Amino acid sequence: MDINVRINKINTTGSVKATASVTLDECFGIRGVKVVEGKNGLFINMPSYKGSNGQYNDICFPTTAEFRKQLADSVVEAYKLAIEQIQKQSPQYEPSAYDEPVPEMSM
Repeated sequence: MDINVRINKINTTGSVKATASVTLDECFGIRGVKVVEGKNGLFINMPSYKGSNGQYNDICFPTTAEFRKQLADSVVEAYKLAIEQIQKQSPQYEPSAYDEPVPEMSM
């Protein structure tokens, strides 16, 4: 499966490090995927809504463990590449000042 990831915004405060849009096989798009820093490293959160019971439910989600890993790896890798690209373009890069979209990355 072709997974195209676009990092939309990079955050430097809080646990949410970035937001991304993902296109699958050029025919299905997912907006609002979050790259989150947890105690065991980076992971992704899918777009979700808060139900009447107060719990959050994913709007869309991978249905197999294999695809979940492939998707997560692609989004996290695009995030890391975006950070590297920013740092190469601007050695004085101040992460807290960055809030512009970064170029699209294909995985």
